[in-house]
Amino acid sequence: MMLARAIHFDESDMNIFHSPARTGEWCISGGFEFSNWGEADLAGKARQAFANGWLGVETFGRVTVVAITRIEPVEIEAVVGALAQHFVNVYGAPSLEAAGAVAREEVMQMAEICEAQPPNTLLLISRELTEAGVKESYRLVEPRDADLDQFAIHGSLDDDHP
Repeated sequence: MMLARAIHFDESDMNIFHSPARTGEWCISGGFEFSNWGEADLAGKARQAFANGWLGVETFGRVTVVAITRIEPVEIEAVVGALAQHFVNVYGAPSLEAAGAVAREEVMQMAEICEAQPPNTLLLISRELTEAGVKESYRLVEPRDADLDQFAIHGSLDDDHP
């Protein structure tokens, strides 16, 4: 199964989000956070999180870019569990069991977005408020094939052969 991890190309996420996600943490859309938002809520860093932030499921911070990678079943269960606990702690879900089904649905929705993509594909998200609610759009940036010679150091580990 595939899911997305937070990545950072620079320090900009540290400046544009109230709470930035940690590099490498598993991420989902997290659009549920904005389900009751209106134009008045879209200011400053909150606007940035709404407009293009993925939600990390360890820190519950936001990140601009995620990369698709393989996730193991045990990790999926940990992500679902963390999200369910977040629903109880932050949104007042009545129990972990009740929150678990919704958390699994959120994680599986993200896995569905990622599933048909090659590893290391980058994903960006954009949101807008519409009459019907929050509309999410995704943009994929496919990994580029790089010639190994660009990165490899040629030589010998044997002292007799430079």
